Amino acid sequence: MPDSRPQPPPSSPPPSPGPAGPAPLLLCGARLTDGRAVDVRLGGGRIEAVGTAGSLTVDGTPTGGTRVDLTGHLLLPAPAEPHAHADTALSAESDGPVSYDPHDVRRRATEAALLQLAHGATAVRAHVRVDDMTGLGALTAVLQARRSLRGLTELGTVAMPRVLTGVAGADGIAMLRDAVKMGASVVGGCPDVDPDPTGYVEAVLEVAAEHGCPVDLHTDTADPARVARLAAMAGGLRPGVTLSPCGGLGRLPAEAASRTADQLAAAGVTVVCLPQGGCGGVDRPGTGTAPVRLLRTAGVRVSAGSGALRDVSNPVGRGDPLEAAYLLASRHGLSPEDAYEAVSTSARAVLGLPEVRVEAGFPAELLAVRGDRLPAALSLAYSRIVVHRGRVVARTSAVREYCGASTTTTESASGLPRQGRGGAP
Repeated sequence: MPDSRPQPPPSSPPPSPGPAGPAPLLLCGARLTDGRAVDVRLGGGRIEAVGTAGSLTVDGTPTGGTRVDLTGHLLLPAPAEPHAHADTALSAESDGPVSYDPHDVRRRATEAALLQLAHGATAVRAHVRVDDMTGLGALTAVLQARRSLRGLTELGTVAMPRVLTGVAGADGIAMLRDAVKMGASVVGGCPDVDPDPTGYVEAVLEVAAEHGCPVDLHTDTADPARVARLAAMAGGLRPGVTLSPCGGLGRLPAEAASRTADQLAAAGVTVVCLPQGGCGGVDRPGTGTAPVRLLRTAGVRVSAGSGALRDVSNPVGRGDPLEAAYLLASRHGLSPEDAYEAVSTSARAVLGLPEVRVEAGFPAELLAVRGDRLPAALSLAYSRIVVHRGRVVARTSAVREYCGASTTTTESASGLPRQGRGGAP
C-alpha cells in the first residue's frame, strides 16, 4: 500500500460539539457489497437515507450540504483497529532503545493514529505500558494525543502493567489503578511475563471489576491448563475479556486446541488475532496466528488487529486493517466477507462501539475503496475515502499507468493502459 507521512486535513478543523453536528453530506453512486449502486445521505453523524443512485439530494437543508462522487467505489462499514501499540509505534528506525519521553510518545502516537485512519480505521485501541520504567508518562502522552485527534478518530487506551504479583506487584497494582483514574478505558497486560500468571490475571480482573472496565490481555495461550483457568475466571466479568494474539493455540495438538476453543467460547472471551505478525506484548513474537477457523467454529468471537506498526517487533508493520482481512482470506481460509467482518463489525464490538451498516439510522463510520467487489477491494485497496462522524476525514488516491507500451497494445489510442478510474483499483 502507498505509505507517506500523514498530515491532518488542512481544510477543516474538528467540528465543534453541539446539536447541529457536521453539515449534510451526500455520497453519490457508491457500490454496495450486494451489487447495488446507491446514494447515501449523512447528517448528524448518522446515515439518514440510502436510495438508488441519483435518487437523493441535499437540497433544502438549513446549512446546505456537500456531494462526494463515489462512482467506482465500494462503500463499506469503516474498519476499527482492536490491537495497536501507540507508545512504541514508528520507533523501529530510532537509534538505541525506544524513547518513552512523553513528547516522543505523543508525536509517534499521533502519527500512527493518522496512518491507521488513512487506511480506514476510525477507531483504535492502543496498548500502553505502565510500569517502573515508563511510569505513567507514556499513558499521559497517548491520552494527550487522543484529545488532539478528537473529531478525526477515536483513540482508546489499554493500561498494560508488567508485574502484578509478589513484592513488586503492589506497586504495579497501584499504578494500574492510577492509570484507570487518569483515563485508560481498558485494563490489560501480559500474564505470561509475570512469575505468577494466574495471580496476575486475578489482579487485573479485580481492578477491572472495581472500575467496570473491559479487560484485554496479551497471551500466547500455549498452556491449555493456564487458559482453562483464565477462561473460568473471566467468564463472569462484564463488559468482557479479550485475549490476543493467541498464536500458541495453533501449536497445540488438535484435540487440546479444540477443547481450549470450546472453553473460551463458553466463557464469552473474544480473541484478537494478528495475521500481519506479532507484537512486543508477549515473550515470543512472530510465532504464528491463532487458528481462526477453529475458534470461529467453536463459537468464539474472532477479530483481527494489526499489532506492531514499524517497531522492533515488526519493523515493516503497516497497521492496515484491510491487509489483515486480506491475510485472513488468502492464508486462513475465510471468505472475503468473513475476513472483512473480522476487522469491521467484530473489531467494533471488541471496542464496545455500535454496529455499522450502510443503512439508515446507523453511525456514519464508512470506508469507500476503489473497486466494485469485496475480493478486489481486499486485493488492491489503494484509493480510499474515510468518513468519521458523518464527514470525510481522510483521502488516499492512487493512479497506476503503464509507460513505454509497444505499438502492438490493444488499448486506446494513447497506448497506455490506465487504472484509477471507474471500477479499477
